[in-house]
Amino acid sequence: MLNTDTLSRDCELIQKQSPIILNITNYVAMNLAANALLAIGASPIMSFYPTEMVDLVSLCNSVSINIGCLDKQLTEASRIAAAAALQARKAWILDPVGVGASKARNMLAADLATNYSPSIIRGNASEIIALATLLGAEKSIPTSSKGVDSSADSASAVPAAKALAAATGAIVSVSGAVDYITDGNIVETVRGGSALMPRVTAMGCTATVITAAFASVNNDKLSAATNAMRLMSICGETAESECRGTGSFQTCFLDSLSNFGQEAVKTPGTP
Repeated sequence: MLNTDTLSRDCELIQKQSPIILNITNYVAMNLAANALLAIGASPIMSFYPTEMVDLVSLCNSVSINIGCLDKQLTEASRIAAAAALQARKAWILDPVGVGASKARNMLAADLATNYSPSIIRGNASEIIALATLLGAEKSIPTSSKGVDSSADSASAVPAAKALAAATGAIVSVSGAVDYITDGNIVETVRGGSALMPRVTAMGCTATVITAAFASVNNDKLSAATNAMRLMSICGETAESECRGTGSFQTCFLDSLSNFGQEAVKTPGTP
């Protein structure tokens, strides 16, 4: 079990260090993802331009790669950024959005996971199952996908997540009604959150960029990924208690992120 104080400690470090997070993310998610990083005290860079990837990776503290809006530029930028992060030994997080839906998406997700050693792979249950199957890590699991939404329960993805972690060396984080985070052996569980979260676009993408922020200040990537999902869960619950529906939920969620970070600095955790 993780020390519960590490969540406040990581939030305090993000507030104090203001890590720069390079985000190759989809167009739908850019605004919420950037605002979520700002809310917790991180500094976002949003870019798809392949030519500047090496420079930006040298500048940033961690990298988030989300393949949601797939095109040639994003594909090239993703490979360049992943290679640069690997060479610089900086954490990078892969969000294999919609993997299983098309051959092009499958090829890119499998290539990034296999050849560029992501620190953390974060996705919904269907995405994790599909990616594990593509890599041959779990041969008995179907590869069907429901676009960017999960058609599988997160608990059903735990065997695939463990197999994927073992095959890639990455921490694997599965989001759902219950979140599961594993290094292939240990499985951490995060409960809570809100039933409204799947009804607001880019919440999963936001979980990925927040995971990147935590990975930039915590060298224990299992702890970092788990704390990121714990923060998502806590702030999701708070937002649901204060909002009037899915529209105001997003605003309340950002408020909760910023307020939690400020409280973490006032009452820092212990290592």
